[in-house]
Amino acid sequence: MEQTLYDLGEHIHGALPDEVLSVLDEGGELVLYVKTESIVRVLNFLRDDSACRFKVLIDICGVDYPERPKRFEVVYQLLSIAQNHRVRVKVETDESTPVPSVTGIHSTAGWFEREVWDMFGIMFSDHPDLRRILTDYGFEGYPLRKDFPLTGFVELRYDDELKRVVYEPVKLSQEYRSFDFLSPWEGLQHILPGDEKADTPEEKS
Repeated sequence: MEQTLYDLGEHIHGALPDEVLSVLDEGGELVLYVKTESIVRVLNFLRDDSACRFKVLIDICGVDYPERPKRFEVVYQLLSIAQNHRVRVKVETDESTPVPSVTGIHSTAGWFEREVWDMFGIMFSDHPDLRRILTDYGFEGYPLRKDFPLTGFVELRYDDELKRVVYEPVKLSQEYRSFDFLSPWEGLQHILPGDEKADTPEEKS
């Protein structure tokens, strides 16, 4: 990690010693592990502090670790245009403990938090409109959880003949394929039209 990012991490941890649990270098990037109940205060500091100025919330995503007591991580990706820095903030939660919504700090968090709720079932307290955003209203389960089954659910589509929305069992139309991971040049077994022109005739002695 660059010295400037290391110094920034020390600055953030020094300003919020009770909220920031650890400051790490993961792949050359600054990562903050934060208490779940402190996420609003931390993001507010990162936005307003003159040394940080992380005013752009790029994304919020979820990660599922079923073997952990707190199986979910909520990851916030922030950008400081003024300082040309990025920071990743992580909090942990379980299936029943909500994470405080940060929509009051970053308005873009509204849709991001809805997507995390829709895909993982992670709740956000004080969210103004926490409902599904990618799946339909009658969908059951959370598709990006590691224990979500691939079959046994229904899919929603519009039927042109019936002129209405219909529910049908999920069908995996593509059969299992075995990949050899060869490039098109290595795995090609036949000559493409035009390739025969590349063969140069042997010179006559």
